[in-house]
Amino acid sequence: MTERFSLYQLKMLRLKRIGLFFAALIVFLTALAGSAPAQAQTLNSGVSIHTEDKTVSELTIIGTVKNDGKGVPGVKLHVTGPGVDEIVTTDENGKWQLVVTTKAKYEIEIDIKSLPTGVTLRDPDTTVRIADVSVTDKAAVLFPLGKSTRVVQSFWDQLTIRLFAGLNLGLLLAVSAIGISLIFGTTGLNNFAHGEMVTFGALTGWLLAIVFQLPLVLAGVITVIASGAFGYLQDTAVWRPLRKRRVGLNQMMIVSIGFAIFLRYILLMIFGGETKVLSGEYEAVKFGPINTTVTSIWSMLLATITLAAVALFLTRTRIGKATRAVSDNSALAAASGIDVELIIRIVWVVAGALTGLSGLFYGLQFQATFQTGSQILLLLFAAVTLGGLGTALGATVGALIIGFVVELSSLVLPVDLKYAAALVILILVLLVRPQGVLGKKQRIG
Repeated sequence: MTERFSLYQLKMLRLKRIGLFFAALIVFLTALAGSAPAQAQTLNSGVSIHTEDKTVSELTIIGTVKNDGKGVPGVKLHVTGPGVDEIVTTDENGKWQLVVTTKAKYEIEIDIKSLPTGVTLRDPDTTVRIADVSVTDKAAVLFPLGKSTRVVQSFWDQLTIRLFAGLNLGLLLAVSAIGISLIFGTTGLNNFAHGEMVTFGALTGWLLAIVFQLPLVLAGVITVIASGAFGYLQDTAVWRPLRKRRVGLNQMMIVSIGFAIFLRYILLMIFGGETKVLSGEYEAVKFGPINTTVTSIWSMLLATITLAAVALFLTRTRIGKATRAVSDNSALAAASGIDVELIIRIVWVVAGALTGLSGLFYGLQFQATFQTGSQILLLLFAAVTLGGLGTALGATVGALIIGFVVELSSLVLPVDLKYAAALVILILVLLVRPQGVLGKKQRIG
């Protein structure tokens, strides 16, 4: 009777811990995001002061007439539509605008006779454009003049650009994929909530850098620490109790799917569904045909340094070697005196920190929403599986392969199919080498 009572108390204690974890998570995120409306109100108040003379509800049609990159003044345009029949003229910068009162489509015709001598339309047959303000409050109309300035890129230029983009994407995926690989190697768990750890990193970085206006470096450091703590809390409240109860890996995988959905909508509730822009400054950098930004270069450089640091950690430190031992054979590692549970706890912290950093990098380059992680989750699993399950180096190699395939496929396939191309390559490689590129063959049964 006493034994049953003690088991009951133990179960209740575990349930309380899980409940406290979720309560603490919600309170923590709500507290962080709670000051967002106040900060946003401050920012918005600054904008409203700057634009207090504007009428927000105005329906405006705007346009610019340029020739060789310079505005052409004195060009006349005839605007017709519901209740409108007016002639507007471009100013000294070649710009014009007209305020209308009805949400509808308007026809704008350029007066060719008002163009300067020697200046013609790029397309002589297109003298009429349509401006649609039936949905939005503003519509822009352009009439290109002179010869086309569009530069047609050669195949080799496009190939160079796609290779650079593939390297960029591959490095970002690799930082996060290593986390999946370490968790799988030490616990055998396919964690479908890993995508939400990416989202957590991206949105936490946005909250600190944009809402709280912390320096980006400081925001990044705090994001990595918070993400590591998030991984620790997950293992403490959810996965460690399940391991102690000897819950099967298939059941734990299903739990991770439900946990991912739960976290996704908690993040939606706290941060909202709007797209978050982490950095408003994108200084352009050009290398031959490659146009990129300083942010992208720094992200790639830091991702490379992070991957090298993880490799040194796993191969040169005692904890890293113990992690590899647990990944190879946890029972033998435990018999050798290694604290397997401690190693797993450390792996969750490291995986959380790496994934949060990857989310921050991803948000800086591609913006962030509450679905950021779930959108790239399949690519992360593809990278880990392609490289070889449970190996950090394999995850890195697989992520680079996936990154290159995704970007290079856009040379011959529609952009919407580029993610599908990566999954097709995954299937083809596994048909030839089921253990992955760097995986080891294992006997089944």
